[in-house]
Amino acid sequence: MILLSRTLLATAVPLSRTLLATVVLLTPLTATGTASAAPDRTPADCVSSVPYVSGQGGYAVYRIPAAVVTGRGTVLAFAEGRRDGVSDTGDIDVVLRRSTDGGCTWGPLTVVSAGDGDTRGNPAPVVDPRTGEIVLLTCYNSGSVTEAQIMRGEVDEERGRRVFVQRGSDDGLRFTAPREITATVKPAGWRWYATGPGHAVALTRGPHAGRLVVPANHSGTPPTGSTDTGREARYYGGHALLSDDGGRSWRLGFTDETYDGLVNANESAAAQLPDGRLYFASRDQSGSSPGNRLDSYSRDGAETLDRPYAVQPTLDDVPVVQGSVLQLPGTGAPLLFSGPSVPTARRAMALWSSRDGGLTFRKALTLSEQRAAYSDLVPIGRHQVGVLHETGTTGPYESIVFRRVPVEGL
Repeated sequence: MILLSRTLLATAVPLSRTLLATVVLLTPLTATGTASAAPDRTPADCVSSVPYVSGQGGYAVYRIPAAVVTGRGTVLAFAEGRRDGVSDTGDIDVVLRRSTDGGCTWGPLTVVSAGDGDTRGNPAPVVDPRTGEIVLLTCYNSGSVTEAQIMRGEVDEERGRRVFVQRGSDDGLRFTAPREITATVKPAGWRWYATGPGHAVALTRGPHAGRLVVPANHSGTPPTGSTDTGREARYYGGHALLSDDGGRSWRLGFTDETYDGLVNANESAAAQLPDGRLYFASRDQSGSSPGNRLDSYSRDGAETLDRPYAVQPTLDDVPVVQGSVLQLPGTGAPLLFSGPSVPTARRAMALWSSRDGGLTFRKALTLSEQRAAYSDLVPIGRHQVGVLHETGTTGPYESIVFRRVPVEGL
């Protein structure tokens, strides 16, 4: 293990990719680089680690992080391993690294779902509270087609977006082969389809306790007589996938099919609030309303939305990008949101905190001023939260970093 001192951090000397892959910071740092006391120190305590470095392990680029913690406390960090480059299409695998010390060090990379020349991605994992198994939803399309072609209706169903589920056992060491569920969760007329990305939700209270809820998005078909192609952002909409039997069977919950162009719900995340409601947060893909973040609520376990998606005005620093939400446990604990904090660029990963169930957010912490893009939030014990996020010095996709942050102060 290589230790990185505060002196080295202060000099901002560029590190090689090989070094970055093994760096573990043993002295807790604040976002400004000054030392701070961690509330729950352990012998393996750390602040930051780098589970994925683009260009290593046989992949040109790693993207689309997703994380969960198993019942044994193991952190599972999923990502897309893109063999040919940064493109969203091509030869892409869903990969995994495991950490048994809270995200300080990582085991070997494994392939959970192999593209074999095609595209497997959009990991949306969740831990089934009844069995402790990991349930993982992903999407597929032919490696030779693009999102634009699919949205325009130029791709047949076999090569288009399809949805799969896998089950993980032995603390994330083993996964079943992908099993297709497209027929039960993708209505006729939907073209694009994406699960998450990021962790899904297992409901822990209320009449639907035990239900697995996967936030997702899709695109629809233009109405008859329209001159639209279907590629227009107005045809994006949000929806949810539901399972009440631990991920064995799936069906659709709410669907957002307004297609009015005011707000265009895209990549989505969800959290269960202390009062049992679900909070849904979504990327607004080029909507005509001001703002890049949308949200809504559900009181019935994601069967329906309480209201249509609407702009979340207190997250106006966030650019058009995926983001993550996490409700921390405990009375009075905040709802957190993670994402870049420069409205015109993917840069400066930050955390926002809400004490009113997502009605308003305040920026609590900027993790770094570096370029940054997608992220996922995961609880680490009682006193820390982990942020698995894309970042880099010259571009946001150079590595996927795991950052541990004390909950105190958020």
